[in-house]
Order: sequence, then C-alpha cells, then structure tokens
Amino acid sequence: MGELRLMKGNEAIAEAAIRAGCDAYFGYPITPQSEIMEYLAAEQTHKRTGMVFLQAESEIAAINMVYGAAGTGKKVMTSSSSPGISLKQEGISYIAGAELPCLIVNVVRGGPGLGTIQPSQADYFQATKGGGHGDYHLLVLAPASVQEMADFVRLGFELAFKYRNPTMILSDGMIGQMMEKVELFDAQPRAKEFDQSWVITGTPPDRKKNVITSLDLDPADMERHNLVLLEKYRRMQKEEVRYEEIECEDAEYFFVAFGSSARICQKAVSIARGEGIKAGLIRPITLFPFPTGVISERAGQAKGMLTVELNTGQMVEDVRLAVNGKIKVAFHGRMGGMLPSPDELVNALKEKIIES
Repeated sequence: MGELRLMKGNEAIAEAAIRAGCDAYFGYPITPQSEIMEYLAAEQTHKRTGMVFLQAESEIAAINMVYGAAGTGKKVMTSSSSPGISLKQEGISYIAGAELPCLIVNVVRGGPGLGTIQPSQADYFQATKGGGHGDYHLLVLAPASVQEMADFVRLGFELAFKYRNPTMILSDGMIGQMMEKVELFDAQPRAKEFDQSWVITGTPPDRKKNVITSLDLDPADMERHNLVLLEKYRRMQKEEVRYEEIECEDAEYFFVAFGSSARICQKAVSIARGEGIKAGLIRPITLFPFPTGVISERAGQAKGMLTVELNTGQMVEDVRLAVNGKIKVAFHGRMGGMLPSPDELVNALKEKIIES
C-alpha cells in the first residue's frame, strides 16, 4: 500500500505530478485550481520537486512554454480553469499538430465568460471536440474522486507519451476543492534516457536534425499530416476507452454522467432501487475516446437513459449518437455552480423518462 493522506483534489494532482517525475510546470493562477500552483511552488521552495517551476506572465505564455519544453521529450504540465484554458487553445492546437506529449489540467468553473468559481462541466465541448482551430483531439480523462485526480496524472503522462499527444484531465471546482483520503503511488525515478528519435536535444552525429512544427504550407502535405493524426485518434478509440458501470446488469433505466455528476448519480441509483426502480449508472472515464460501444450495448436492455451534467446539455449529444434512436435519452442539468441533489435526479428520471 502506498502513502495515505487527506488531501484536496488540487493538492493531489500537484503531489502526483511530483511523484510521476514531472520535469516542468508552467502556469498562471486562476481559481478554483490555484492550489495546484501553490502546492508546487511551496514544494519547489523546499527543493523537493526536481522540476522547473515557473509562473508565467499569462496563460498564453504558459502554454507556449509547454510547447517548447515538450519538444525536448520531457514530462511537461500546465493547469488552469475555464477562461484560462480558452486562452491556451491556440497553443494546444499547435502542440497537438506538432505531435508533442504534455499534460493539461482544467478544473472547470461556471461560465460563460468569467463566470463563477463554483463547479461546472460546461467545458465538455471544448475538451472533446477540439476547442482550438483545426482537426485535432485531446485524450480526455474525467476524474470522479480525489484518488483519481492523483492516479490520472500518472496515467495522463503515460497516454501522452504513448500517442505523442496532449492529455487533459477535465475536473471541476468541486473535486478540485473537496478533501478525501488518497493513496499516493511511490515516486517514480525521473527519466534520464528516452526516445530521442523525434525530440530537440541538439543533433547527435548519428541522426539527422529533428524539426518540430505543425506547419505544412503545401496542401497535399497538410492533408497527409491530418490523415496521420486521424489514424492516431482512431487507435485511441480502439485501445483507450475507459468507463465504469454501477448496478447495470439488471438495469432498465440508466443515468449517464461523468465526474462530480456521477458521484451524485451513484446515490440517486441507490435511492431509485430503494423505490423499486431498476436504475444503473454508466460513468465515462475517458470523454475522448468516448465509450460509445458500451452505451450502445446497454441501450439494448434499457427503457431510457438520463444524462446528468453541470451544463446546459453537452455530453448528451454523444449519448444520443451512441443510442442511435433505440430508446429515449433525456437530459437534466444544473448551471452556474449549482449542484443537483440525488432526490432531484430520481425525480428527473421519473418525470423525463419513466412517466413521459
């Protein structure tokens, strides 16, 4: 068993980054994720992290520092919250186009605009559909606990390097600020040797010069590069789908929710079953690649599905595509930092699915 601690979600991410051997962090403070920076800054002062830590002059500067550092083949990370992630979008698109690995954390707050500092899931479209310009995808992990906040840092780096692609941890203000017991993994040794076939390390005498760019002025070359990226995204969809099913084997009605919404839905499932309603929960863990297959399969046994999100309805579109008209899919959402109660969700399931 690893070390046990009581930690905030944001603190768990920061501690996991240190233990995962993160080489560099570049960021800019914004609530509700500022504890990530504060924790790393404090540990840097104590000479513990072994990483480069820099508070940049802006979110735009931070993501471009990530772009440069990722080109050296090192583990590089940034974090922010919704408006800050919006400012990073051009750089994220460049990093994806240049096929560079990095870890991006978005602790989502209410919006649009400056919004509130309370939890939201309104950045789903931005994270999963390519929030910046061009055809690209991020690998997107959605933690539902403080434990997963820590675990997904190590996993996020592994996936980023496996596919040479940015990985995003899409959390929210509730999980970032809540405290839970966390089992921390043992510190990993910082990598001293790694694949240098694509990185910028100077030019050894035994290989040609590497050039890292997402620029192809020739349209035929640009199309070929897009097809290479597309094949990579298809491989992610084949190999990296992650999800959790709760009380699904005999379920007739399904909640579909991710992150903090899934935590609330889990209690709603228990309440519904106590009333004789055979409810279950499908929790997507990877938002891209999305667990289309399992949702489609469960639609074969279901009488209806209710997606629950802290937004006006975003993931529900992917659920409806997966169901493909087999059963009714309804949506229940809260916005602006408001959270639904489990009883509210049970009533929504009755009104929007069972009794409709």
